[in-house]
Amino acid sequence: MWSGLFTTPTSTSSNTTDFTGTGGWGSQRNSKSGVAINEDTALAQSVVARCVTLLAGELGKMPCEVYKRNGDQREKATDHSLYNLLKYQPNKKDTAFEYFERGQGFLGLNGNHIALIDRKKNHEINELIPIHRDKVIILKGSDGLPYYKIPDWNNQIFTMREIHHVKGFSRDGFQGESPLQTSPDVIGLALAQEEYAAKAFSNGLAISGVITRPKDVGTIETQAGINKVVDGFTARHSGLRNAFSVAMLQEGMDYKQLAQNHQQAQLIEARKASIADICRLYGVPLSMVFESSGESYKSVEQNTLNYLMFAVMPWLKRWEQAMHRDLLSPSEKKTHFIEFNFNSLIRGDMETRFKSYAFGRQWGWLSINDIRRMENLPPVPGGDIYLAPLNMVDSKNMDVHQKIEQATEEQIKEIELLCRK
Repeated sequence: MWSGLFTTPTSTSSNTTDFTGTGGWGSQRNSKSGVAINEDTALAQSVVARCVTLLAGELGKMPCEVYKRNGDQREKATDHSLYNLLKYQPNKKDTAFEYFERGQGFLGLNGNHIALIDRKKNHEINELIPIHRDKVIILKGSDGLPYYKIPDWNNQIFTMREIHHVKGFSRDGFQGESPLQTSPDVIGLALAQEEYAAKAFSNGLAISGVITRPKDVGTIETQAGINKVVDGFTARHSGLRNAFSVAMLQEGMDYKQLAQNHQQAQLIEARKASIADICRLYGVPLSMVFESSGESYKSVEQNTLNYLMFAVMPWLKRWEQAMHRDLLSPSEKKTHFIEFNFNSLIRGDMETRFKSYAFGRQWGWLSINDIRRMENLPPVPGGDIYLAPLNMVDSKNMDVHQKIEQATEEQIKEIELLCRK
């Protein structure tokens, strides 16, 4: 029945128009450093793990809500079946945090989040059940649309209506890609450097100094004699407790401290460069992976804002638009939309937030209820009024407003409305 509808290439090197019948990017990909890159080996690299889990955590902690358009206004569609499902529990097992965190984690590792849409008899969505990308074969139908074959489920084929698919950057439009696929050499190099450093510490020669003794004094004949001199010196002068102690060496002996060699210094610099390269792949500032040497407080603050706008925001848009496409019916798409509450990430400290509210209120683009809504407070009667700044009136009328020397009764009422719980 289905066999004549799909294109299933025999290899990934076939024509790009046929490159859709694939079960994912494979269990691993070799890098030029010789290190095999897959999800497990990549997560063993601390910077990759930090970047992936950081972005995953951002998605997890933002409330995802369904809204309904009401003219130019919008209101939370709490009566919609998707509202509680997306905000609290997408399936029987996962909380909303766990579901979105896991989905974004897979996007960072393999470029795809796929979930089966389980519907009730009345076509309402009952659950969103995540499926690992490697468990799914994406097929291109003769209609140009994707179909999803799941071998573990008796090779059953699902349509777009039955699958929710969020894609990362995609070259074929059917499956997303991640930095593990597009830049395996960057991650492989970082892993190779860590392996080299570990072997150097495990098997290499690592001594802090050397005690020398003149030839004319004679040699210490036994190993026990050598050990006695070295162990005594080490016990007397090593460790924080013996810092700044004074040493006395007899028989012309001399102590020479060994500095770090050039090879070790270059390894450290190379590892720092790899950290920056991996952060660049994920759009995460160095300060977010606890590598902020040389950065001031202001630069870290600006980098955080850049991270939210240029790293987190694109992922939010991918999720929101994919959910709008996959989870809403054709009629609902005209009246409803799904959105993450991004304000929870950019609220900042209380003083800065309140100054921003005051500025928006003063210049007329925020009402009392707009402010209360951003603070998760319920609206109040009369709180939808927008003010017009007095200093923006025609200059010929300035003499009228200059007579106002104190707050009016209406202004006092507005202040009371703003502060009401």
